[in-house]
Amino acid sequence: MSMTDPTSTSTDPRPWHADDAAAVAQRLEVDPQGGLDDQDVTERLERYGPNELGRDERRSNLDLLLSQFKSPLIYILLVAFVITIAIDEYTDAGVIAAVLVINAIIGFIQERKADRSVHALMQLAAPTATVRRGGREREVEATQLVPGDVVLLTSGSRVPADLRLWRATTLDADESLLTGESQPTRKTTDPDPVDTLAAERGSMVFMGTSVVSGRGVGVVVATGGDTELGAIAESIQTEQRPQTPLQQRMHRFANIVAVAVLASTVVAFTLGVALGEPISDMFLTAVALAVAVVPEGLPVAFTVAMALGVHRMAQRNAIIRSLPAVETLGSTDVIGSDKTGTLTENRMTALRAWTPDGKVTFESDDDELEAAASQVEQRPDGALLTCLRTAVLTSEADIAEAPDGSIEHRGDPTETALLVAAKQVGLDLTEVRETTPALAFVPFESELRYSAVVTDEDGPVLRVKGAPERIIELCRTRWTADGATDDDPALDAEEVLTIAGDMAGDGLRVLATAERRLEQAASDIDPGAPPEPEDLRLTGLVGMQDPPRQGVQESIERCRQAGIRVVMITGDHAVTAEAIAEELGIGDRDTTVLRGVDVERMDDEELFDAVVEVDVYARVAPEHKLRIVKALQAHDQVVAVTGDGVNDGPALKAADIGIAMGRSGTDVAREASDMALADDNFVSIANAVEEGRVVFDNVRKVTYFLLSTGAAAILAIITSIAAGMPLPYVPAALLWLNVVTNGMQDVALAFEPGEPDVLDRPPRRRAEGIVNRVLWERTALTGAVMAAGSLWLFAWAMAAGLNDAQARGVALTTLVIAMAAHVYNARSERRSIVQTHIAGNRFLLLATIAALTIHVAASYWGPTQLILQIEPVTAGGWGRIVVVALAVVAVSELHKWTRSRNGAVGPRNRRPSPL
Repeated sequence: MSMTDPTSTSTDPRPWHADDAAAVAQRLEVDPQGGLDDQDVTERLERYGPNELGRDERRSNLDLLLSQFKSPLIYILLVAFVITIAIDEYTDAGVIAAVLVINAIIGFIQERKADRSVHALMQLAAPTATVRRGGREREVEATQLVPGDVVLLTSGSRVPADLRLWRATTLDADESLLTGESQPTRKTTDPDPVDTLAAERGSMVFMGTSVVSGRGVGVVVATGGDTELGAIAESIQTEQRPQTPLQQRMHRFANIVAVAVLASTVVAFTLGVALGEPISDMFLTAVALAVAVVPEGLPVAFTVAMALGVHRMAQRNAIIRSLPAVETLGSTDVIGSDKTGTLTENRMTALRAWTPDGKVTFESDDDELEAAASQVEQRPDGALLTCLRTAVLTSEADIAEAPDGSIEHRGDPTETALLVAAKQVGLDLTEVRETTPALAFVPFESELRYSAVVTDEDGPVLRVKGAPERIIELCRTRWTADGATDDDPALDAEEVLTIAGDMAGDGLRVLATAERRLEQAASDIDPGAPPEPEDLRLTGLVGMQDPPRQGVQESIERCRQAGIRVVMITGDHAVTAEAIAEELGIGDRDTTVLRGVDVERMDDEELFDAVVEVDVYARVAPEHKLRIVKALQAHDQVVAVTGDGVNDGPALKAADIGIAMGRSGTDVAREASDMALADDNFVSIANAVEEGRVVFDNVRKVTYFLLSTGAAAILAIITSIAAGMPLPYVPAALLWLNVVTNGMQDVALAFEPGEPDVLDRPPRRRAEGIVNRVLWERTALTGAVMAAGSLWLFAWAMAAGLNDAQARGVALTTLVIAMAAHVYNARSERRSIVQTHIAGNRFLLLATIAALTIHVAASYWGPTQLILQIEPVTAGGWGRIVVVALAVVAVSELHKWTRSRNGAVGPRNRRPSPL
């Protein structure tokens, strides 16, 4: 992302990082030695505003509350509520109102967790900054910085704005929250090429990043929303969070319900009037039918099913921030994972070393400092200890053991990795440093490509550490156990460079160490001008890497078995990304690595084609990651994105589900995400995929269960009208069925445990509805059987001379008992009822017993008899009701068996429904 000049009236189009430091100061009309004067600051502050990120407007409570009613299903309930009020059916209206209020309260509580991404970004801004103004240094509020201010940076400083460096002395900046790269970036004052990505601009430091070591002076070139951090804030704020697959399915399903309500009521009204029924009576009948068709308990059942999924996921370290997102992972086709801190530990670790004695492998866990794994003998004067002693003495970093046994790293991660390795092989860091005083020290400089120290070890010894190609060209011989002599074997530079190249090819960052005993006395060493390194003898190579997290490889394989593709999207270097991907099993050995510069050159159509094949993306900027996510979504893929840095924010929000690291991630990543991993473990994603699929299965089950009731009621009412029979149920009775008796079992069905094959199925396609074609068929069949059974009992009661209340009581009770049996049919789409143990869901068993008990009691209690207009079932009716219930089970079992023989119910052969 190139920056533009925010102040100069010059027509010079060169971005700040590509211009010479002196030219930048000239364009900004500032002298870096003295800084701006107070008048300049006042004018620029008025012109460009304070150095802070824009604040987003929070939604009001009223707006949030009203948004809970923006659903076609809720619209239908609202219309039913208004009509029942208009016709003085206050009991029915009260029940519908209760459903609406409960659903709105649950949704409001969840939605009140407003999007605080920009507010989290503001916490990254430095509260104060040290500047030069009017020829002297002073500390000011960071919000008061303006373009042209001269800012002083020291180790540990938080960068307060985007700066073009004027001076830099061994300045290393931690830019991982912007770039995703764990390795600090060495900064210089040299201009960068015009098309250099932000992650690779050595002449710039950016707002929100921090100085790991060294010092520098920079000129402010961008503040507030004009900074790289501000661009990310704007991207997060303006990026629209897409509807989850479950929300899309619920919307389509609600539209179908709306059409069904309209069609069935029109049919019933028209049919009744055509048969000579009074218009007023048929209007009331149409209202009753509308109440029957609408599954009033469904919104609450959906919410409960998702809330239970949230609870189960939390127990498995996946924290869901948005209820509809709980199911999204179950539908995910692609997981785009950040590397640093997500797939890897986000700490550099020494993994391998090569010395003239042989190869060495280190333990990967630095929490146990006593453990060391080496394939060579660790003699006190051995090559390995000599190599690591040099690494310790040339280092400005430090490590310490915390009270909880973990390791605290202070300084450059590469340096601390070497210190841990030294401690692993038995070196006491404090003792080494105290017994080997430094006579002179040369810190690492990018121009030198090495750091050096002259120590007093019975005479001065020059020890050097740096880039292998640089150190090797300074060496003449290699280490031997006999000490430095004229007989040291000559160094085979080509051989050692090949070894170093092989280690780098495996994704390791390689450093070399060398030494030489000096001829002069220790007193002759000038601390300000140590001897130039030459004629050194090589002591070894050490390879370091940010290693993969434990269990991640198995988790990726588990996702693959579930039909989910895992791709890596990182800001790290291509070689490192490719090596980690190969180790974790992402892609294959011939995987193409697409770099950020490649993405930059591609238009949307080219990127659309590329994302199908590419599994590893390296050196990507935030805008590249966002484009990759959208290109995958353009293939109708459900995309999950993981990340922990600020740079991940826009992609996390744009993805179908954003997954942030809860422990090590930034506030920005967590607030932009839909889910956070409490243990920062990619393994938890596979567990969340399983729970997401269980949630959807249970949503599908409760929907199918309630639809069966609606289908039975529709068929029974329309058939009774066509046959000239009285209505078998009043509206209040249908509400009782939907909300109370079936409602209890519906909620309990949400507690159903996952089926054995839940992770053996491919991801559901977006076009697949909440209820698939197989379940629509089964809904029609079981609904028809229940309707026929209820009307059979209703006709029997009237023929037997029972009064209307008794006839309606037996018709309603038939549906209640049949649905109590049918709920066990709904426990599995494929498996037989005999394969699902009756006590496998104890909540359902208790809910069924409670529903039947409450209904029977209601048929004997006067107030409910009056409301439902029923009386108890006679002895002659119970036997017939049992026959109907058994028939419902038999029809469902026959349909399962038939469809399984035809291959329509197998986990990999289901075709999506358009609903």
